[in-house]
Amino acid sequence: MVEFDRVGRHVATLRSSVDDVSFSVQRGEFVLIQGGNGAGKTALLRLATGLEQPTRGRVRVAGQDLAGLRPRAMALLRQSLGVVPQDLWLLDDRSALANVMLPALACGLTRRAAAERARAALARAGLDPEQAERDDARSAGGGERQRIALARALVNRPALLLVDEPLAHLDTSCAAAIVALLAQFAAGGVTVLAASRDERALWPPDVRRVQMRAGRVVAGTDEAVA
Repeated sequence: MVEFDRVGRHVATLRSSVDDVSFSVQRGEFVLIQGGNGAGKTALLRLATGLEQPTRGRVRVAGQDLAGLRPRAMALLRQSLGVVPQDLWLLDDRSALANVMLPALACGLTRRAAAERARAALARAGLDPEQAERDDARSAGGGERQRIALARALVNRPALLLVDEPLAHLDTSCAAAIVALLAQFAAGGVTVLAASRDERALWPPDVRRVQMRAGRVVAGTDEAVA
């Protein structure tokens, strides 16, 4: 589903630097990229969405080399991706339901069809669709906001889910619930690529961990780590 082939990404700041990264993520696999600040985790996720381009090497998603895609083809590919950025990017003056509907509306669905999909995605993320229609996103707590963002990423039924720091600022109970959700999505056939600096023992033992440091992969490129 995702292949990084000797990928390098070098800009002025270390936070956006990736150096000679090679590993692949299979369809339906749950892979966790771990490392501290500046390790290159977020840069890898941005490379996988085509938001950044490598300065060397190749990034392939679903067999397609992102560097060679025309804008229309890139737009179509991104419709098969679900992305949860670290900052979540929720619109606090709109309801949770309205936030989740946005990607479906952007793909051309009618408001009715988008609302139906959004309610299904909210339920899948463990939220009450009726309450999500009533309450503004600003009233949601940290764990609920992560679930809203996950529902928004799932609304277009993606084959690949990319999640950046899903456990940031969450207590252990909320963090464990989010990990369980991601594992559930992977068990349902969605490929999950998550990036986290969280070192709590919350991740399932069968998740493959790719360890990064200073832009390089230092462990876990092709083996499961228990």
